[in-house]
Amino acid sequence: MANMRTAMDAAFWDLNISTPRALDGTARSIPGEPIPLDRSTASKALRIQQLSLLGNGFPLGIIPSYSPTSRKELGSFALQSLLFKAATSNWWLGFTGQFRPKKLVSDIKAELSSVDEWELPILKDIGKHFLEKSLYAFGLPEHDVTLEAAWPELFLDHKGRYWEVPESVSLDCSSLVSEDGLRYRFGLHKNGGHPRAVDNITDEPPLSLMQGICGKAAVSYEKSKDFWRIKEKKEDIIIETEKGRIYRPSYDIRLREPHAAVSGIIGGTLEAWLNNGSSSSSASRHRSPFGVDLFGSLCYTFQHGKFKESFGDLTRVDARLDVSSALALAKQVSKVFRKASSNNARDVLSSPRLELILQQQVAGPIVFRVDSKFSLNSPAGVQLEDFVCSLNYSLKLLQSGKVVAWYSPKRKEGMIELRLFEF
Repeated sequence: MANMRTAMDAAFWDLNISTPRALDGTARSIPGEPIPLDRSTASKALRIQQLSLLGNGFPLGIIPSYSPTSRKELGSFALQSLLFKAATSNWWLGFTGQFRPKKLVSDIKAELSSVDEWELPILKDIGKHFLEKSLYAFGLPEHDVTLEAAWPELFLDHKGRYWEVPESVSLDCSSLVSEDGLRYRFGLHKNGGHPRAVDNITDEPPLSLMQGICGKAAVSYEKSKDFWRIKEKKEDIIIETEKGRIYRPSYDIRLREPHAAVSGIIGGTLEAWLNNGSSSSSASRHRSPFGVDLFGSLCYTFQHGKFKESFGDLTRVDARLDVSSALALAKQVSKVFRKASSNNARDVLSSPRLELILQQQVAGPIVFRVDSKFSLNSPAGVQLEDFVCSLNYSLKLLQSGKVVAWYSPKRKEGMIELRLFEF
């Protein structure tokens, strides 16, 4: 069902969001903002690992992506490829290359339009455009289970806007979910320098990105309950025929059992800042040096089909209600009952969010998926806040792996990813 752990992970600085704007394919979610869409969270596989496998299915190993840029002459369309890789059993090293064809074509076109006669110097000038450094980029992603650092780091807010923090360092420890559903997490994070908007944004940066050192701890309890479930049996995957036995598993082992279920998570966070981050020009913007809050999510899942047949064997709906901040919600409810008016801007965390996920089999291993998120009790009533559509091609040999091509109308971005063991 929809990932319940996102409710806790969204409170920290290392929740990755998929984006084609960065060569490693990820940007960070901003703590203190609404929980992001399930589909927007990044794949568990590193981008260089994705490109290594995806390249086998694309001509010349070149994978397309689409993302607007602040420099219009670069164009939104880009081509990515893995130029070099080296790996052992416990580490990866690779170089990712990116090429933007619009810049090259427009520069050559402008050069040719000003030429009256073809001469050798003109050909040399045209050749220089192929070496223009703004056309290309190279990336070397680094990742450690407990320590991550970047100079700079890219963050994405709930409005689809990107912020660049000059220095970002995180030290984090997270437990696995125990059999009784308990999970804890704690860590330290440091922001250095003043956040800068990647695009032309006049708003002030989120307070959680302002410089300072933060210590944060969280604990949660997660539980799920099946209303009904059709368990997979041995005879479901081993079919007896006149020619012998045929092994026919589901296209994805995580989508093999029809069921209806409900799940929930509730938890709390505790944080302390060594710097209040009040370098903002607005006196009303002040980050509290100490904070305590509660969060929770409730999800209902219904799945029809075992995702084994060629057609009509998978229809799945997930509905998840998220409360990112119980404190902000309680304050808003109190204002309503007291009929109090305030000139302050409404806290974005005061409105619960409803996320709806629809998955429908198109043919064979191909599934069409739509993720949408609605803000409830906002000044405009129920409001569509985010929307992502995708086509998924399940790879049966990987048991629960899929190639995903997604597009976000809100961010005007799209890319192709490899995802492993995600519902």
